Amino acid sequence: MKYGVVLPLSGIEGDVERLVEFAHIAEEEGWDGVFLEDYLVYWGMQGTTYDPWLALTAIAMRTQRVKLGMTVTPLPSRLPWKLAREAITLDHLSHGRVILGFGLGDPQDLHFGEVADPKQRAGMLDEGLDILAGLMSEQPFSYQGAHYQVNEITFRPGPLQKPRIPIWLGGFWPHKAPARRAARWDGFCPAKVPDEHGDGYIKPADIRAIASFVEEQRTSPAPFDLVAGGHSSIGDPAKARAHVEPFGEAGATWWVEFVLPDPGETEEALARIKQGPPA
Repeated sequence: MKYGVVLPLSGIEGDVERLVEFAHIAEEEGWDGVFLEDYLVYWGMQGTTYDPWLALTAIAMRTQRVKLGMTVTPLPSRLPWKLAREAITLDHLSHGRVILGFGLGDPQDLHFGEVADPKQRAGMLDEGLDILAGLMSEQPFSYQGAHYQVNEITFRPGPLQKPRIPIWLGGFWPHKAPARRAARWDGFCPAKVPDEHGDGYIKPADIRAIASFVEEQRTSPAPFDLVAGGHSSIGDPAKARAHVEPFGEAGATWWVEFVLPDPGETEEALARIKQGPPA
């Protein structure tokens, strides 16, 4: 299993340079990936929000090894061809370390007249994914869909990663449609439909069920990533390992630690990063 950290799009105490520094420290402490969420207006820090693509570019310049990605970009609210150009550029600047994560997006992040209907957004997501893959092929590509049209064009350069940058999908389990969509691509980073107590964290039993479902749906022999995330113990590495190990045993290939400090929690967040992965 690999281990990543999710850092806040609001920066650290609102400071984007400290966000980049935290990512650099995460690499030094042995983490395998640094991930950002993608909002136009972030839910934390009273709406303080930085652009995730520019932030990941800055992180790419301060790191050498860690994977860099989004968990996840609301593709129906973005232009697929603009995302393709941004992702390819970042893949070159990071020397092939990018992972792309996409989903429908959160309803509370629809501020600018975007399409809100979930079924229409699902159609836009599927078409957008096809367009991204086509534009990353470095071959002549055209597309005529219900939501998007692309006249024949060739994007150059293509990404360093071949045949394209890995694509993960996000979505809520136990809804089957997001997992079925993810099975057609390279990975799934699921959230959980909250239970009657408001608990929305994925459990090892959920990972086991998702792994089984995805295996039934997969038609490609290529590797597939299954991502679990949450909070492991601070100050007790053995307890942190004990918390995370069952996820790996259930089939998760990544654990992502949520390091999303509210104001006043910076030192605790830094301590969790410096404690290192729960490996």
